Amino acid sequence: MWITNYIAKERSSNPVSGEVTYASEEKADVFASGEYNNMRVISPYGIIYIPPVGTTGVVLPTEGENMLLGVCNEEKADLSPGELMLFSSGGASIVLKNNGTVLINGKEV
Repeated sequence: MWITNYIAKERSSNPVSGEVTYASEEKADVFASGEYNNMRVISPYGIIYIPPVGTTGVVLPTEGENMLLGVCNEEKADLSPGELMLFSSGGASIVLKNNGTVLINGKEV
């Protein structure tokens, strides 16, 4: 909760969403109400990804640096609350189920 309050106080404007127009290992661009270029892609620790061009990205504009916070999930997954799925655009997936099982590409391991 304190992180949300801190961000709300420190940000110079509200988050915006728009289309990811470019992405690499280091930077991403989004076209929204304006162009947001050369942004760092923010993700949870231990997860690195390059957002696919054409997805909807969420940008946090700040005075010092604009940041791409992530992309909107448009994939359909048969998940229950509390379950987690990692997937790639090529079709690979890992699902952590609430009952403790792990599915890799749909097969229980």
